[in-house]
Amino acid sequence: MKILTANQTRQADQDCANIGLPADKLMENAGAAVAEEVRKILGAVSEKAILVLIGPGNNGGDGLVTARHLQDWGAEVTLFLFSERPPDDPNLKLARERSINCIDATKEAALDKLAELLPSTSAVIDAMFGIGRIRPFHGDLKKTLDVINQAKRPGLRIIAVDLPSGLNADTGAVDPSCLYADNTITLAFPKIGLFKSPGVERTGRITVADIGIPAYLAEQATDELITADWVRSVLPRRPLNANKGTFGRVIVVAGSNNYIGAAYLACSSAMRVGTGLVTLATATRIQSILAAKLTEATYLPLPESHPGIISPGAAKLIHQNLNGYNALLLGCGLGQSQPVIKFIEDLLLRVRAVPSPLILDADALNILARVPNWWQRLTGDAILTPHPGEMARLAGVTVDEVQSDRIGITKGLARKMNKTIVLKGACTVVATPDGRTGISPVANPGLASAGTGDVLSGIIAGLVAQGLSFFDAAAAGVFLHGEAGEIVRSRLGDTGMIASDLLPVLPLVIKQLKEE
Repeated sequence: MKILTANQTRQADQDCANIGLPADKLMENAGAAVAEEVRKILGAVSEKAILVLIGPGNNGGDGLVTARHLQDWGAEVTLFLFSERPPDDPNLKLARERSINCIDATKEAALDKLAELLPSTSAVIDAMFGIGRIRPFHGDLKKTLDVINQAKRPGLRIIAVDLPSGLNADTGAVDPSCLYADNTITLAFPKIGLFKSPGVERTGRITVADIGIPAYLAEQATDELITADWVRSVLPRRPLNANKGTFGRVIVVAGSNNYIGAAYLACSSAMRVGTGLVTLATATRIQSILAAKLTEATYLPLPESHPGIISPGAAKLIHQNLNGYNALLLGCGLGQSQPVIKFIEDLLLRVRAVPSPLILDADALNILARVPNWWQRLTGDAILTPHPGEMARLAGVTVDEVQSDRIGITKGLARKMNKTIVLKGACTVVATPDGRTGISPVANPGLASAGTGDVLSGIIAGLVAQGLSFFDAAAAGVFLHGEAGEIVRSRLGDTGMIASDLLPVLPLVIKQLKEE
């Protein structure tokens, strides 16, 4: 599903008018779709008090249609009108015919009435400004939003239509009074600002409502939302007459004295997404420690420079054993000692035939970042999976610069290095050298813990080994990882989630995708 800018969204609306889909029809579709999503979010709407914030433009019109449907389903709806609607507004007329309660926000007692309503209100629907409002909030508007933010409680859901009012659809910048939505129901196509900081903190759970705009009108956009339907379409097939060779072989070069668990997590996640065979190539001392815990893997013990530290001479052994493997994952928990630095350089930069398909993570990235123009020596595509700190080192910028333009920096570096890049974090970004970009809707603080990145790199390597393209493996891997995190969060909360919690959930995520 394509992700659009504000101008691309406006162009799609205009194109709809040109093919016989007028604005009033789209508004009717939008309001009906939003009302249906609200019903799903609340479980039922009958006799529930719902407050709808109505702005002056099309977003307000969508809200009026939504209010009408909710009222028809038995909800007790109140409209909070921030400005006068056109006198001939048919949707406002239909609302008044239903005797829906209306509060004029410009009247003196409006805020008092709002304060009286909020304690018994089940949901506030923000249908004020959509993609159109970028000016700072002030006056009664600011006061109203501040009152709602202060009244937020567990039983009150805030639901934004298209995007929370005050959130810039392109940049993700927010007005200080922008509501913290529990849910954002974005219309037709997601907007790019929903996935940028600081806006991502205000959106809550994002769903996309189909309002009848044909998908082909957004064909030129290069940014895509990674969705369950898309992942389902690219998941590897599992024929009944398969053997372990059918599902690929991964060799994982990982682990050191201080980071033994990284090797375990990367190998386990590759197995949990269906890889036929996983081999761990690690220092001899680490192999003996993991053998009892990682029983399904095979092993390639590597020579050591010190106990638990891979020797540079291991590079030759890796090359000698690559035949028959479909993916090489390199970097998880290797450390950055001098022997490991030389090992990485010998393995990747001092040979004619570079191992491929190649997935680089963690210490492999940190070591390569010190080598000027290393990507020119590592010809061909590879998947890089940096977190923001590693990305900053690769790009030669600060972490703050990375986080302020995650999508732009990832796309630019993928093009410059001719590599597929996965920038981890809230709303993980996947970018290819040709400009194709996938964005995850998941922002889960529970995943901000040691080892979850090793799990992700193992997932991606496993999918590459099973025959997926680099983009498909990276984007599908990000989705499976994110969904596993969401399931664990629903069970345990987002405090205390650890990386190994994700491992047994990964097959369940795949099972659910196939069954839906």
